[in-house]
Amino acid sequence: MNCMQIPALPFLRKLALVVAVLLLVGCGSSSSHPFAMAEEQQPQTTEKPASGDAAEQPAAKAAEHPFRVKIPAPEFPKDMEWMNTKGPLELKDLRGKFVLLDFWTYCCINCIHILPELKKLEQEFPNQLVVIGVHSAKFDTEKEAQNIGEAILRYEIEHPVVNDDQMKIWNSFSVNSWPTMYLIDPEGNVVYLRRGEFKADDIRQVLNDAMAYYRENGSLDEKPIQFDLLAYSQDPTPLRFPGKILADEKSNRLFISDSNHNRIVITSLDGELQEVIGNGEIGSADGSYEVAQFDHPQGVALVQDTLYVADTENHLLRKIDLKEKKVTTIAGIGEQARNNWPGVSENATVSSLPDRFIGTPKTTAINSPWALWPRGDSLYIAMAGPHQIWKMKLDESEIGPFAGNGREDIVDGPLLPPVPYQQGFASFAQPSGLTSDGNSLFVADSEGSSIRAVPFDPEGSVRTVIGTSHLQYGRLFTFGDVDGPPKTAKLQHALGVCYVDGIIYTADTYNNKIKAVDAATGDVTTLVGTGEPGIADDPAQFDEPAGISHANGKLYIADTNNHMIRVFDLETKKLSTLQIQGLKPMPVKKRPAATENATQK
Repeated sequence: MNCMQIPALPFLRKLALVVAVLLLVGCGSSSSHPFAMAEEQQPQTTEKPASGDAAEQPAAKAAEHPFRVKIPAPEFPKDMEWMNTKGPLELKDLRGKFVLLDFWTYCCINCIHILPELKKLEQEFPNQLVVIGVHSAKFDTEKEAQNIGEAILRYEIEHPVVNDDQMKIWNSFSVNSWPTMYLIDPEGNVVYLRRGEFKADDIRQVLNDAMAYYRENGSLDEKPIQFDLLAYSQDPTPLRFPGKILADEKSNRLFISDSNHNRIVITSLDGELQEVIGNGEIGSADGSYEVAQFDHPQGVALVQDTLYVADTENHLLRKIDLKEKKVTTIAGIGEQARNNWPGVSENATVSSLPDRFIGTPKTTAINSPWALWPRGDSLYIAMAGPHQIWKMKLDESEIGPFAGNGREDIVDGPLLPPVPYQQGFASFAQPSGLTSDGNSLFVADSEGSSIRAVPFDPEGSVRTVIGTSHLQYGRLFTFGDVDGPPKTAKLQHALGVCYVDGIIYTADTYNNKIKAVDAATGDVTTLVGTGEPGIADDPAQFDEPAGISHANGKLYIADTNNHMIRVFDLETKKLSTLQIQGLKPMPVKKRPAATENATQK
């Protein structure tokens, strides 16, 4: 991947002096796996072209101080936009607290994975730890404060976030991949660095080991802090960040993933409410519609009277018996998979690899299922976490990867390698949408802003319909808003696809448009949308649309940040907003009463 030189700031020079004596930490379990990649893209980080990175652990505790290395943290620049707090924060004002800097970008699945882990730490150390999200954007759209604010609400982030759109903080801390975490101690020193995904347990141990020292020397301030969250100023809405949608012409039904209300909503195609599945609470309970729980569900697929659901943040697949009105878990263990190759043990060798990477669905951990597509006796899954397409038998007998070598990239080639991560096979980059013409799956491969074609024939090869696979480098960092032939056209983080009569209708999410991609030629044409985020029907505007489906000559669009379903008539070329009759708004997060002696920020 292309590299970009980072200036040798004083902080970086100090950091370089200590790197040699610090232990490297891997980016999740894959880094210690015998088939993990060396000196290349790791499955659980997304690198920005850069140089000068180092991943470190603290040394064993010393008698005088719990950390062997202490580097004064550089202060935040003054001219930054802050969210989830009343005003700008300065590190000097947070002396006495542990400060965890989370360098993230809101498109990144690896960054999304650690948000629940950060929340666990915030809840466990409310008076000792302050988490600050440093949002250093990958895509142009992600540089806008309004869009970051929507992402804060969508991912229910409860800590301050600073918009590092010019990479000033990123560069001052020598970051080169998402996510990266720095821990600053109560005395204002950088003491710990972690690249890639991590679990709360990893950081909990560091904090617990160090806490006593700072208490004893009087430098730990355990006075509570309350932040002014964006969530406190939101209005209730009937839908909340709907992610995916399925229009079924035969039954005249619309299935909506009401993602941030943690439920599935069923209406008629003209918006009459029929069912609400899930009680709205985050959880994984099976049972009746009133009892069942989900955690930010995304894609759905209909097979006769069964609706399949990608229960994304639960890392589960669920099925809904629409006749019996019952929800059942059918795949996953409720925890994110750390090994994305079923049947492969941590100590496996090439000679001991299985012929097929399969497991039993209910005992096999999965990793951020995002979209579903049924065909024949199987359900195909866009597994965003490991950058693969998976396949599960509808009889629930087996599940495992179908395409993708697990490397985050846009590379064409044979579907599945015989050895995990082996080069020369197809690579995906956070697949997030599925559709089909009957012969191939078409995949919205979001991090590479590409549309891929995956043949159902396991002996076939993946090809790119539109996207970046033809580039020698920078395939994950080439994007735009350009119509035309496939070698020059560009998308920006497309999340949804829907095939109709030779056309792949595409939710070009970060361009706020719906585009038509010719499945045979790859030619791209803007169908509807001005490109500016907005709510108007005429001129047509969207705000990060993510899901798209078709019935009766109309496209149904999950307009995520607008909390709406939009309808585009392919004949009249008119856009309208679907009014869901009978769906009531759900309560929003309330501002807590001020706690005595709490610092308000």
